[in-house]
Amino acid sequence: MHLGYHGVPVVHGAGVELSPGRITALVGPNGSGKSTLLRALARLHAPSAGEVRFGDGADALLLSRRDFARHVTLLAQNRPVPTGLSVRDVVGFGRHPYRGRWRGDDPDGPAAIERAMGVTAVHGIADRPVDELSGGQLQRVWLAGCLAQDTGVLLLDEPTNHLDLRYQVEILDLLHDLAGQGVAIGVVLHDLDQAASVADEVALLAEGRLRAVGPPEDVLTTDLLTAAYGIRVEIDHDPVSGALRTRPIGRHVHSHRKVTR
Repeated sequence: MHLGYHGVPVVHGAGVELSPGRITALVGPNGSGKSTLLRALARLHAPSAGEVRFGDGADALLLSRRDFARHVTLLAQNRPVPTGLSVRDVVGFGRHPYRGRWRGDDPDGPAAIERAMGVTAVHGIADRPVDELSGGQLQRVWLAGCLAQDTGVLLLDEPTNHLDLRYQVEILDLLHDLAGQGVAIGVVLHDLDQAASVADEVALLAEGRLRAVGPPEDVLTTDLLTAAYGIRVEIDHDPVSGALRTRPIGRHVHSHRKVTR
């Protein structure tokens, strides 16, 4: 797809394929087009050329907004914080595609909402106003709303942003669990080590172009990352887990400071 804003190209001929049961991580420097590409997959950004295809290859534009929302959901980076609504209310927004005109006809809704709040650990704050929550709590509430939508394709733009270490790990574990249930997942991540640990496939973008797509060990290499980020990036493996690990090399990486106790 080719994507842009007000006639200015941002993404040049990039595309990714999301498959059921697999996690695809979009990585790359700021401004490389990751979020724009994800929004295009969610049908929130119209391509200047190319198209989004769904399922059997049909043009996604042929689906109504309601039908598309039953198949694809997006956790965006920035969402307005509603006032006067509880956590349960906001999570319930995810059931909109299944509700009739008068918010009825959704017999599976209550169970889906409870399940989504449980797996995101917000059940205990279900009755709190969302405008009183921390950034990390609010991030988990929005994710719960996406899960309540109960779709086969889940798109997430930096889902670990604002979260402390525990919940970062739990969100990544949750993505593994959802993929194990057959959900196709596309996720933008700035943390390359997180991408290496969670993704079946990594798509590396730089300057609006797709530089490489493949398994983490094929894409997260010193040569590709150094070229994309403009800084030396060394690759090794964690001595405990064996997971691939990235290490950017700054100007002071070899400096040693005396530590006094």
